[in-house]
Amino acid sequence: MRDLFLAVLQRDLRLAARRRVEALLPLVFFMVAISLFPLGVGPEMQTLRQIAPGVVWVCALLATMLSVNQLYAADFADGSLEQLLLAPQPAVVVALAKSVAHWLVNGGPLIVAAPLVGLLFDLSVPALGSLVITLALGTPVLSLLGGLGAALTLGLRSGGMLLFLIVLPLAVPVLIFGAGAVAVVEAGQSPTGHYSLLGALLIATALGAPLATAAALRISTE
Repeated sequence: MRDLFLAVLQRDLRLAARRRVEALLPLVFFMVAISLFPLGVGPEMQTLRQIAPGVVWVCALLATMLSVNQLYAADFADGSLEQLLLAPQPAVVVALAKSVAHWLVNGGPLIVAAPLVGLLFDLSVPALGSLVITLALGTPVLSLLGGLGAALTLGLRSGGMLLFLIVLPLAVPVLIFGAGAVAVVEAGQSPTGHYSLLGALLIATALGAPLATAAALRISTE
């Protein structure tokens, strides 16, 4: 199973490296969308600090949804997905590997860009650290949930819209706790509870989402 996991992971990373422009689109959307808020809201630093956590997390969620729709579409179109599912190893390995690859390509750059975004909104150093931690805990959950939504809507004409309708309600707790952790740090309180809840969501999603995704893939390819 480890060999299959590494093979699928390396394959997806190589494909992303060949499609650099497509892989960078979520990051570009993330940065452009966030940079528009100070222009629209105004330069008042107190206001920007208050809205920063919610703005960053909403943009991170939308950036993830932009790319996750194509997670299985290309493999489904050329028949390679069926070949992967015919492997003797469980399909959950394929689902987990593709979600990890998606997070490395899309979630990782968002985490790296987070300090720059925080400076744009005049966040304090502790709040910047909290923002990075919450994105590190929450963006894998978004990739796992996005993989599940992509599998459920695979091959459907209106798959993109259905994907949003499926994933967005499931991602609301991540959005709330991620933005809440940064807000409580700015207020001088401890974010430990928010970190614990995000960690619990990550563990639960990592255990359950790949199993559900594997089942959805088998149903979609039959």
